[in-house]
Amino acid sequence: MTDLTRRGFALSLVAGAGTLAACGNGIGGRGPAVIDARVDATLQEMYRLYPNTAQLAQKANGMLVMPLVTEAGLGFGGAYGRGALRVGGVTVDYYSVVKGSGGLQIGAQQYAHVLFFMTEAALSEFRKSPGWAAGADLEYVISDRGDSVAADTTTVLSPVLAAVFGRAGLRVGATLEGTKYTRIIP
Repeated sequence: MTDLTRRGFALSLVAGAGTLAACGNGIGGRGPAVIDARVDATLQEMYRLYPNTAQLAQKANGMLVMPLVTEAGLGFGGAYGRGALRVGGVTVDYYSVVKGSGGLQIGAQQYAHVLFFMTEAALSEFRKSPGWAAGADLEYVISDRGDSVAADTTTVLSPVLAAVFGRAGLRVGATLEGTKYTRIIP
């Protein structure tokens, strides 16, 4: 890649994320009370749809709840959402998620997701980092098809579990993606 191509790619991702942030994805309201209310509603819906997630929540050292993430792409894509980190059922920090992607893709979708930090080390690493990228140690417990959660010994020993649910819209393609979570002050 030339410098111009890398620069163009980076600018496309930034412009795409900025557009998504302003597109009225339901997270436009400011203030901690708005985010907390949406986090509460998201958790209630997750527990209603997937009752086994309540057991995961009880075992988790903390949960990052993103009530609504909006994602869109046409060649290059991006996603944005805001949420809260809960430890012991109490909000301790607020975070944004930004996702960039490139490849064969078209469409837009919205979804909610919850990250369950199953070990104290995973939670501590997340909280200490200036920006945490979702990595190989992330295991999904609810698939795109809405299967219910099966928390077996292997799953519970994973450091970070993810539940993605409430999908609306259509996005198809094959992409390379990167996701980053950053602490914010709402």
